[in-house]
Amino acid sequence: MNTPTLAQALAQAHTLGLARIDAQLLLLHALGRPDAGRAWLLAHDTDGLDDAVQAQFIALCQRRVAGEPVAYLTGRKEFYGLALQVDARVLDPRPDTETLVDWALELIAPLPAPRLADLGTGSGAIALALQSQRPTAQVLAVDASSDALAVAQANATRLGLPVHFRQGNWMAGLDSVVFDAIVSNPPYIAAEDPHLAALTHEPLQALASGADGLEDIRTIVAQAPAHLVAGGWLLLEHGYDQAEAVRALLTDQGFGQVQSRNDLAGIARCTGGCR
Repeated sequence: MNTPTLAQALAQAHTLGLARIDAQLLLLHALGRPDAGRAWLLAHDTDGLDDAVQAQFIALCQRRVAGEPVAYLTGRKEFYGLALQVDARVLDPRPDTETLVDWALELIAPLPAPRLADLGTGSGAIALALQSQRPTAQVLAVDASSDALAVAQANATRLGLPVHFRQGNWMAGLDSVVFDAIVSNPPYIAAEDPHLAALTHEPLQALASGADGLEDIRTIVAQAPAHLVAGGWLLLEHGYDQAEAVRALLTDQGFGQVQSRNDLAGIARCTGGCR
């Protein structure tokens, strides 16, 4: 039997129903060349694939078809230019969350040493992105999950970024600590939402939040004013259809300049307000 080429392996993945970019990332992972890039695959598309690598690649493809995120299969995900290590203990970071980072960086741009909190840090994606872009910032990352904090702390150590970590439920136990900006990508899917069925590989506690998906956002909005300096901002990521509800929560809590920002697809994905 002839050894399959890289191009043939990718064609086989296509017949299994895989998106091309997913197949390319999984093939690079199976080849032990995660940093080689998709251009490398094109340049080597006639290279042969040995049996062991071929078997590993097809097994990964089948797990992806079954819904497992590529990031969990490869153990890595790029976010805001940082190579993060991720696994099933944390949410798979989404590109749309970079909108939240962009907005926070705009707001803190004038401050020489901004104090920032990232609530529900998960893999540490947001906190580490902010720290990498603003080395003088003091960044605190909070998560209720010790498993998630282990992932985030390992990422911080590997990337050499001095983010501080604390285990806790949102802002409970932070006493009188105040920040120039608080950011969060909290759970925001309604507990009975049918979309959860497609996310069974990710931690449920990082996804679902009560009957309407807003339980955790309500808690954060209520707690945040006591931990923001005057003029400090609270920025929240939320669901595609929740911007109006989140703006109302912020307004009711006394926040000013309440507004929303669109994600890459033009959907109002983040909402914030100023104390």
